[in-house]
Amino acid sequence: MEVKGEKNKNLNQTKKRRLTIRGILSLFIILVMVRAAMTGNYENIFVCLLSLLLFCVPIFLEKHLAIDIPPVMEGIIYCFIFAAEILGEINSFYTRIPGWDTMLHTLNGFLMAAVGFALVDLFNRSERMTFKLSPLFLAIVAFCFSMTIGVLWEFFEFSMDYFFGTDMQKDFFVTQINSVRLNPSGLNQVVHEPITSLIVNGKDWLEFPGGYIDIGLIDTMKDLMVNFVGAVVFSIIGFFYVKTRGQGKLASSLIPVVLEVESKEKDSK
Repeated sequence: MEVKGEKNKNLNQTKKRRLTIRGILSLFIILVMVRAAMTGNYENIFVCLLSLLLFCVPIFLEKHLAIDIPPVMEGIIYCFIFAAEILGEINSFYTRIPGWDTMLHTLNGFLMAAVGFALVDLFNRSERMTFKLSPLFLAIVAFCFSMTIGVLWEFFEFSMDYFFGTDMQKDFFVTQINSVRLNPSGLNQVVHEPITSLIVNGKDWLEFPGGYIDIGLIDTMKDLMVNFVGAVVFSIIGFFYVKTRGQGKLASSLIPVVLEVESKEKDSK
């Protein structure tokens, strides 16, 4: 009885911490939304409403998938949404702070691998499954799920830029061209040509910091590479988590727990 009471006490404290993090960040979002309404910036109001809606996703998943998202992971999710939408989009951290977009894409790869791992692990531990997946296969599926989400997001960024004239794929200035096309002999040998002049509509763009503007290719590949890093890191954590079945403290603080399976296991004991 004492052990059960202590466990309930810890559970209540955990829930309070979750509510505190979500409540503080939600308050900041509401303040930003009020400021946007006062200045007539309806686009920012939409971003704020979207952020508040995304804050409900962890609660929705816990209720409908019968899982418990660890406090550390849930806190990371809330901070990620706030950093991406409120700080990144509305407060222009993407352009003001170097590496902000790279950091978030790395974290996105990590989080999506966690989601993919949890979904597959949920089915893998179900009694209705006639076969069980190995830890290595679970890690590979989590990695592939994360990379697929990353690719779909880059498709979305390109579509928005192409059809609606946005700039989600941020530009980079390139100061050198490496191409076989510039080889006068026609051989398949790379020629390295520094860019010393670039005239667009009669204006010399080299005075703006130099080089020509790459319209998204470098940004896309960079985003996918750091998404790859985040996915690999979590897949390794998930592999050892399944291998030891929940003994690692780091993995246990990041991977959702299947409540139905957990309760059935206790009842059988």
